[in-house]
Amino acid sequence: MIAAGVFVVSGYYGGWLRFNYPARSDYPVWGLDVSNHQGVIDWRSVPKDKVSFVYIKATEGGDWRDKSFARNWAEARQAGFQVGAYHFFTLCRDALTQARNFMDVVKPHPGMLPPALDLEYGGNCGERPSKEKLRAEVGTLIAEWTAFYGTAPVLYVTEEFFRDYVKGSDLETHPLWVRDIFWKPDKTDYPSMVMWQFANRARLTGIVGPVDLNVRTD
Repeated sequence: MIAAGVFVVSGYYGGWLRFNYPARSDYPVWGLDVSNHQGVIDWRSVPKDKVSFVYIKATEGGDWRDKSFARNWAEARQAGFQVGAYHFFTLCRDALTQARNFMDVVKPHPGMLPPALDLEYGGNCGERPSKEKLRAEVGTLIAEWTAFYGTAPVLYVTEEFFRDYVKGSDLETHPLWVRDIFWKPDKTDYPSMVMWQFANRARLTGIVGPVDLNVRTD
């Protein structure tokens, strides 16, 4: 029993075992999301028969910028992947400053995926604004990005953040990118879900260490 438990835990953290195995027949379009945590990626070696799109972290909060963004953006495009960028929303900075931080780094480009806004507690600050304040702030950012990029952003949400802030509001109608590495999200719970992040410690050729895997659900 102990040996089996050790095997499962080591397999999960090593990226060789996971909880979700979506069928290709059900979800034919797969993708990655990456940041500086993945280090230097050999994009030419990443298998395009397994993944076709990638979201790349660009910014966080009001002034932080991912040092690997420019390289990942250029090299992933050159390797033939469809690319998009995402921003990690901090609960401790105003939305307008955060929107402009992202817009300063990510310029509109033909064929790019809609920008994505990462809404979660993990790695965030300790502040917990009211529902009304948070929803208004995110609404401000959405308006800024929609005007700048000509398309509404995708909202990346964890189950906890969705339950606390998004559910029952206008934000719920926006395209949702749902994180659930343990279970398959139910469309009845997330009617506007367009992507599902089903793994956070996958292994792929060209990337040293674990990486997130996603599928299109729309």
